Amino acid sequence: MKKIMAFAAMAALVLVTSCGGKKKAPACENIVVPAHDNVPEYTIVNAPQVDLADFQIDEEGYYVIFNGKDFTGWRGYGKDRVPSKWVIEDGAIKFEGKGGGEAQKGDGGDIIFTKKFKNFILEFEWKVAKRANSGVFYLAQEVTTKKEDGTEKYEHIYLSAPEYQILDNENHPDSFLGVNGNRKSASLYDMIPAVPQNAKPFGEWNTARILVFQGTVVHGQNGENVLEYHLWTPEWTDMLQASKFSHDKWPIAFDLLNDCGGPEHEGYIGLQDHGDVVWYRNIRVKLLDEE
Repeated sequence: MKKIMAFAAMAALVLVTSCGGKKKAPACENIVVPAHDNVPEYTIVNAPQVDLADFQIDEEGYYVIFNGKDFTGWRGYGKDRVPSKWVIEDGAIKFEGKGGGEAQKGDGGDIIFTKKFKNFILEFEWKVAKRANSGVFYLAQEVTTKKEDGTEKYEHIYLSAPEYQILDNENHPDSFLGVNGNRKSASLYDMIPAVPQNAKPFGEWNTARILVFQGTVVHGQNGENVLEYHLWTPEWTDMLQASKFSHDKWPIAFDLLNDCGGPEHEGYIGLQDHGDVVWYRNIRVKLLDEE
């Protein structure tokens, strides 16, 4: 595909940044993708990552990436700290939203766990307040473009990452938009509906599972697999083209999502600030590519 050609042609444009430091990944490279096919030039920013050896492994072989006490390993997307609207309450990560939608006003914004994962199972629990909307991203990249004055700005995380929808299905209007329920909870947002739709009402905890292995992705909700799809295939491109992320509607999103996970097909796990109150807890990851 054209994106593969773009990556092959950009070797001379790679910018090297220092990503050294104790317990962090070695020096890493930012990837600059030249403008092409109505897509502006953009940069995939590769920042320091945490060492999973510093995190507890539970009895089932999962890394516990949220300890229920503090934000060790987490930071804001495009930031060096966790925004203050994200707090810890009763062993859960909580976003203290005021119904502001996606504007991400004040000291808010999405947060990421600062380790890129490739083949993995992510499990977590979530609940929402009434009329709340959020999402969990995976294989996400930190992406910047240049503003008119030449400075860099971070693009939204959802331009590069599939989204496991988190929603109050009964009361949030997004539940009635999209096609065939593909914006309800556990759906691949705006592309594939979760079937069966077995989410619990607002205020109650749900269990969630996301499996990613060599391009196969499965979403689970409350003990049932609710959808499956396959990245980096013609069918994946067709789904993007039929969504709000099509090349005609959003060229940079189409470009990034077509090669979801970047050249290494790996990326961050992220939690969305959609302006509404939401909680996450018991977040853990099992690696499927360890020997």
